[in-house]
Amino acid sequence: MTEKKEFDLVKFLTKYAMVIALVIVFALFSVLTKGVLLSAQNMTNLLLQNGYVLVMACGMLLCILTGGNIDLSVGSVVCLVGGVAAVMVTNMGMPAIPVILLCLVLGLLVGVWQGYWIGYVRIPPFITTLGGMFIFRGIGRFVLNSKTVAVQDPTFLNIFTAYIKIPGLDDGPIKLSPILVGAAAAVLILANTAKSRKDRAKKGYHQNSAFSDFAKSGLIAALILWYCWMLSQYRGISVMLVWVVAICLIYNFITSKTAFGRYFYAVGGNEKATKLSGINTDKIYFTAYANMGLLAGLCGLLCTARVGSVNGSTGTSFEMDAIGSCFIGGASAYGGSGTVGGVVIGALLLGVINMGMSIMGLGDSWQYVIKGGVLLIAVIFDVVTSRKSGSK
Repeated sequence: MTEKKEFDLVKFLTKYAMVIALVIVFALFSVLTKGVLLSAQNMTNLLLQNGYVLVMACGMLLCILTGGNIDLSVGSVVCLVGGVAAVMVTNMGMPAIPVILLCLVLGLLVGVWQGYWIGYVRIPPFITTLGGMFIFRGIGRFVLNSKTVAVQDPTFLNIFTAYIKIPGLDDGPIKLSPILVGAAAAVLILANTAKSRKDRAKKGYHQNSAFSDFAKSGLIAALILWYCWMLSQYRGISVMLVWVVAICLIYNFITSKTAFGRYFYAVGGNEKATKLSGINTDKIYFTAYANMGLLAGLCGLLCTARVGSVNGSTGTSFEMDAIGSCFIGGASAYGGSGTVGGVVIGALLLGVINMGMSIMGLGDSWQYVIKGGVLLIAVIFDVVTSRKSGSK
């Protein structure tokens, strides 16, 4: 009996290692910053400053699922798309909405270009996207003429950076709309848990205890309510937050609830068996990188609106943040496993580290060292646990 309990504990710690790490890091920096990290403004900015990471990491996850593959060009695509948007809006005076649509198409075309070589010609993703990293960075700088181009168009900025204000709810110092949204989300989470348990019981499936399931859902609901309370004390809900949450929810649905989403896991698990089962693996690779280009284009627009300008260095090292978020969040270095929820945890962990160290006044050098160390530990943990379980 003692042996079984020990095994369960090890299994629990393995499954929720990054969640535990996030809680520890969050608590540590809350103490080290004397509570400044927990201010309403910092909690609001935590997701906004890391919004681009979350969006890109959702796309990067699909690439990694196909076998540990990555896209090194996304930071350069951010520079290219952001540069094109800035030049069109500021220098050419084009309307914001057509520019946004054209830039999203541009990002998709970049992804299609790379997806073709990777999926159908079978050029290794590392080589293809490494070449793209240099090519698109160069084109981006050419478009910008090696200058910084500011964006001040109110329509363009409001589509991505405005704060939602509902008359009668958000007029006072405490914004009520985030509280209502948080309450609605909490109710939906608990109701979905109850419905899921009812469906599983009806079909005779094995499931966890009611306490376990509702405790987990209750904790998530409580965290959402707390975060929405933080938002209500600052400026309310940002449109950029809506973009980020929508992307995360969409890709979580695709990867966990659709047959097409499971194809990515199948390719990473055993490509030959997947191909023999009738799935077009070339199309899966193509789709992963075409999708990555589209999301990188969206990130280019998000970053341009948030910063208010674009230059030749915009997007530098963004790819590393996206890749790091996936691996830290539990995506396997071998492919075939990983979740959008894990990606969110990984991105938040990096975000807390960045914000905490910035508040403490530590330089970029230490941030690079810490982030690199966390990434290395996460990958070592994945490799060691995979070997012990005999999965790889």
